[in-house]
Amino acid sequence: METNQTHSFVTLGEAMAMFVAKTPGQLADIEEFHRSLAGAEVNVAIGMARLGFEASYISKVGKDSFGQFIRQAISKENIHTDWISESANHATGFMLKSNVTDGSDPKVEYFRRNSAASTLSATDIDNTLFKAGAHLHLTGVAAAVSVPMRDAAKHALELAKKQGCSVSFDTNLRPSLWPNQATMVATINEFAFASDIVLPGIEEGKILANSDQPEVIANFYLQRGVKTVIVKLGSKGAYFKTRNGESGTVAGFPVAKVVDTVGAGDSFAVGVISALLDGKTIEQAARRGNLLGSLTVQVRGDSEGLPTRAHLNDLEKAV
Repeated sequence: METNQTHSFVTLGEAMAMFVAKTPGQLADIEEFHRSLAGAEVNVAIGMARLGFEASYISKVGKDSFGQFIRQAISKENIHTDWISESANHATGFMLKSNVTDGSDPKVEYFRRNSAASTLSATDIDNTLFKAGAHLHLTGVAAAVSVPMRDAAKHALELAKKQGCSVSFDTNLRPSLWPNQATMVATINEFAFASDIVLPGIEEGKILANSDQPEVIANFYLQRGVKTVIVKLGSKGAYFKTRNGESGTVAGFPVAKVVDTVGAGDSFAVGVISALLDGKTIEQAARRGNLLGSLTVQVRGDSEGLPTRAHLNDLEKAV
C-alpha cells in the first residue's frame, strides 16, 4: 500500500545549525564552513516528509538568526512548524563538524548547553497533537538533552499511546549528555520498553542489553512488551525479530566509498518507519532501512541523501 498523506508523523527534539568544514583538517584550522540543518529527529522528519508523509516537528528555538534559519529550513521540507516555539532568553544551539575523506567518523563539537531547545517541556506538548493513525518517533538524544525535554518526550509518548498511535524509538546513545551510564541505560530502556518498535545499534546493545548478539538484544526488548526490534549491524545490514516470532537478517547494501557516517541511523529509521506505514513486511522495512542508510553515508550531510518518493520507488525497483 503506497501512502499519500494517510498517516501523520510526529517527532520532537533539538534542531541545530550545523557548520561542516569545507576542507579536511583540524576544526581549529578551518576558515570556511558550509551551513546546514542537523538533529537526529529532524533528520527523520525530513525523510518522512520527502516520502509524502504529513510530518510535524516539535521543538524550541531562540529568538535569533539560527532559530530563524531552522524554521525556514524545516518549512522548506514541507514539515509543519506550528509546534516550534520560541525562547526569548535562550539561544539556538549549533555544532561544528569536520570534513573527513577516509570514511571515519567526523569530529563533531556541540554548542548546545542551556540552549532554547533544552527548555522544551511537557507544557509545550498540546494534548490535541495526535490524531487517529498518527505515528510518534522518539530518540535517546531528546531524552538526553535535558530533564524538561525528557519530560516532554514522556508526555508525548503517553498521549500517543492513549490515542492508539504507533511509537518507534531509536536508542541513539549520547553518553556525554548523561550524568552517568546507569542513568542513561535506565532512562533509555524505560522509553524503549514503552514503544512498539525499537531500533538499537549492535554496539548500543552491548550497553543497554549487556549483549553483542542481535537475537539476545531483540529478546531483551521483546520480553518487556516491545512488538518489533530491529538491530542495526552497520555494513552487515540488520537483524529483525517480532513478538509473533518472525526473525531474520537482511544484508546491507554495498557502498563503494563511505563519505560521512553521521545520519545513517536516522535514515535507517526513515526507511523502517515509512515501509511499515506503507504496509510492508518487517523484512521489507529492514531492507528499506538498509537502503536509505547506504544512501546517507555516500554524501556529506545528515539528510542530503534522503530520497523523494519517486526516487525511492526507482531505487527499490532497481535493487
